[in-house]
Amino acid sequence: MKGISLSFLLVGLVSVSIGMMWGIYMAISGDHSTSPAHAHLNLIGFVVMAIAAFYYHNTPAAAEKMLAKIHLGIAVLGEILIVPGIVLALKNNGEQLAAVGSILTLVAMLIFLYTALTNARN
Repeated sequence: MKGISLSFLLVGLVSVSIGMMWGIYMAISGDHSTSPAHAHLNLIGFVVMAIAAFYYHNTPAAAEKMLAKIHLGIAVLGEILIVPGIVLALKNNGEQLAAVGSILTLVAMLIFLYTALTNARN
């Protein structure tokens, strides 16, 4: 694996590693108040990124396009904003960051959907 596929996979692996450490911390401390953010980190950060990694690995024509790089950039930025944004929202410190992260994450998914649909025709 190389290129954009490897980038998506590495983001996913870093995300799930952080998510696992966070889960262990919650278990040890007994404080599960941030579990929704932890869950989003694992789902968006690992599952979605890993699916994208394997998709791009198996669809080299899609991986070579600039849209794949845009997809990665928006997906990573969305993840970076949504996870702490959820923590802030859970602690009643505003929902703006979570909202921006959510919108970026949705945009990334719509790019992925478009990519998959357009490459399915080819």
